[in-house]
Amino acid sequence: MKNSKKIFVNGSLLIVESLARSGADVFVGYPITPSNYLYLYSTKRLPLTFHAPDEITTLQWMCGLSASGKLPVTATSFPGFALMIESINMAYMMELPMVIVLAQRLGPSTGTATCGASGDLLLIKGMISGGYPVPTFAISDFKDCWELPQEAVKTALTLRTPVIVLTSKEITMTNRSFDIETLKDIKKIERKFYNSEETYIPYKPEENFVPQFLPLYSNKHQVRLTASTHDQKGILQHSTKEALENTARLQKKIVSNLKDFTFYEYIEDGNQNLIVTFDVSSNISKEAIRELRKENKKVSLLVAKTVVPVPEVYYEIISKYKKVYVVEENLNGQLCEILFGNKTPNNVIKINSIGKMISIDKIKEEVRKNG
Repeated sequence: MKNSKKIFVNGSLLIVESLARSGADVFVGYPITPSNYLYLYSTKRLPLTFHAPDEITTLQWMCGLSASGKLPVTATSFPGFALMIESINMAYMMELPMVIVLAQRLGPSTGTATCGASGDLLLIKGMISGGYPVPTFAISDFKDCWELPQEAVKTALTLRTPVIVLTSKEITMTNRSFDIETLKDIKKIERKFYNSEETYIPYKPEENFVPQFLPLYSNKHQVRLTASTHDQKGILQHSTKEALENTARLQKKIVSNLKDFTFYEYIEDGNQNLIVTFDVSSNISKEAIRELRKENKKVSLLVAKTVVPVPEVYYEIISKYKKVYVVEENLNGQLCEILFGNKTPNNVIKINSIGKMISIDKIKEEVRKNG
């Protein structure tokens, strides 16, 4: 324990510190449980803070700040996120980088503010009109609280897009002893703006399908940003070939660069049983696997950390196994649906819970029964 430095900490503090070190420079928010600590720590740690009167205003202000060259972040839960969706669509079309931390709680509606859940995944998958994907990461443990926010900042800046970081009440609000010496160094993501004498074309894509960015305050070039269908110059168009190609590019830039922001944990042990999980359910899944191994039951594990879009490597891993158990803290199996559609394959077993975390015994029972 010579190199150990244990502190009593919650995931919110690690997330905020990671965002700050990565280059997030302004927080805009409206307080809501279970993202309260994220709000509190951000107001103390980030260089600039705006206390918005509501969540609609939050995202509108974030769009303005992003357009001016800032990297804004916010934190919310479902009721607030629902109000943000129209403006997230706006930011997506304008190609404005920002990070939104979504601390999930039990729904529908306002649900139960202090009861965790993993029930917002399908909402995120379908929240952009037209079905375009928003890069989304899911935090599974304290290590992810430190590493994934940096990847979110990097992805937002690299792809000029809003990015979602999914987490849950158990991670954001639970304090526990944690050795911070196990965390790697976080360095600021250096930002590059358009720097050329040639006329700036705000939506002209590079080889990675992403246009270079220039803040609105430029005195050298005209900067035109719009949330309506537009051509490469940012001029409103209805359905011209160039405008429609530019709109289709919004999906292409995310999907074609997916390998650059694909993150997962894979622990391989035989080809009989595989648990697939995400968010806080990964911790209980690891405990169940440890106990099953004592019974000579071989069980592998796939923790999905990039959840939207779905990386192809997940299917490559899943195809190796005879039985697949999808463990998630919601009623209907949202990760399972994203992976397999509305018809679950015969060799896939859903393990779900609502209003409480899934028990180790429930996972062990299903594996014993089916594997």
